Amino acid sequence: MIEIVGAKGNIESVDNFLRQIQSFSKKNNVVIQVFDANVIYGKNHLISAANHAFRATERKTNTTNSLDKEILLYASGERQLKLAIPKMGVKKDGKNAAFVFVGNKKSYDTLIDKLLKILSLKRDDKVLDGSKEKLRNFGITEKELETVTKAKYGDLILEKVAMVDIIK
Repeated sequence: MIEIVGAKGNIESVDNFLRQIQSFSKKNNVVIQVFDANVIYGKNHLISAANHAFRATERKTNTTNSLDKEILLYASGERQLKLAIPKMGVKKDGKNAAFVFVGNKKSYDTLIDKLLKILSLKRDDKVLDGSKEKLRNFGITEKELETVTKAKYGDLILEKVAMVDIIK
């Protein structure tokens, strides 16, 4: 099961923030990947990335050695972590985060609440909403934006996610 969550707060230390998530993930037997929400264009962006990562892992065509990193690659539309992390990773003094939770839980609500409390974040799924600015932050050019109507902007991101399979 996949759960996508947005949150607001202040990320003062990226290293500490990521250590807390990693520890929580291991303790609760759940895969968690976190992103800078300023480059996430809706829940479908992350659901698609997670599904592509699952498929790559099942087919043994994955590039990385972990599902969370594979999700990061697909979400970024990149094939290398050295490009994906600066593009999609949380930033020092960042305010908005997007999380992907993956595991065998029927409900993640309690886990999500616990993690957000540990991280001093407040759940706010609105930070996941797409915008033209987010597309630009992601690296979508004006020329690419001109090729589709506003209603299809999300498809530009999904295309970048799917292209990772081709550029691998």
